[in-house]
Amino acid sequence: MTGDALAQDPEELRKRIDSSRAHPARVYDVFLGGKDHYPADRDAAAAGLAANPRGYLDVRHNRDFLRRAVTAVAAEDGIRQFLDIGTGLPTSENVHQIAQRAHPDARVVYVDNDPVVLAHARALLVSSPEGRTDYLDADLRDPARILEEAAKTLDFDRPVALCLVAVLHFVPDEEAYAIVRELVGALPSGSRLILSHLTDDLNPENIRAVQRTYTDRGFTFVLRSHADVERFFTDNSLTLAEPSVVPVHRWRPDRAAPVPDRPDAAYLAGLDDIEKIRYRDINDVTDADINVYGGLGVKA
Repeated sequence: MTGDALAQDPEELRKRIDSSRAHPARVYDVFLGGKDHYPADRDAAAAGLAANPRGYLDVRHNRDFLRRAVTAVAAEDGIRQFLDIGTGLPTSENVHQIAQRAHPDARVVYVDNDPVVLAHARALLVSSPEGRTDYLDADLRDPARILEEAAKTLDFDRPVALCLVAVLHFVPDEEAYAIVRELVGALPSGSRLILSHLTDDLNPENIRAVQRTYTDRGFTFVLRSHADVERFFTDNSLTLAEPSVVPVHRWRPDRAAPVPDRPDAAYLAGLDDIEKIRYRDINDVTDADINVYGGLGVKA
């Protein structure tokens, strides 16, 4: 395990945690059935779920898109290095677990700026003996620092898969495209960009209602069109792999998403709507449920 972030004083780390305000990484954790969040995060997730009762499918299918995309670039394309920005709290499965299943020597750098994520970094940084993982406490809006620090673990003379999964909708237009340009520009030939993004193209009423619940809590929450999402690839001369930019549940589906064990009906009936999410089978998804585009780009 490496990384100066892990050496920070635990007391100083606790001081950085603002449990009174929701944070995107922790709200995401609620929807994934995690336990590393606070009442403000749970309230934000509950408000989003009230606005769109099947909105948890966006989060869960976004995560399953990440599983399939990382599997594709590792197992099929032979990529052994990953830079995952906006990684969020540890969950099943993390990028290094997927990549190191194909290549035990794979290297992964995770990046996030939430101190709660940092506090759980030791749980996330469990590499195979042959590989390496690291965690960088940094903001997506500081790509130069991310690249400088990531170069301590990753070899930027060899292909890298950059993962920007469900993170760019928290960045306004004037910054988002410039950030991606700088990050992709630093990658060598043969690198990949794995990207997903919320949109109001598909089911606008539902997702705009969710957007209002988060902007009311002070989040930047930008919904981009299909053309806007494609720009992250085309503006950087990336070749889109099949099936191009599509709703995430339609990106090379394999129906291999884990199906949770379902408790008995009496126990389930006693749970609130948020708690029930962890027991939902996401394979019952329809086009009317999804508001996330995903795509994979290749750098020539």
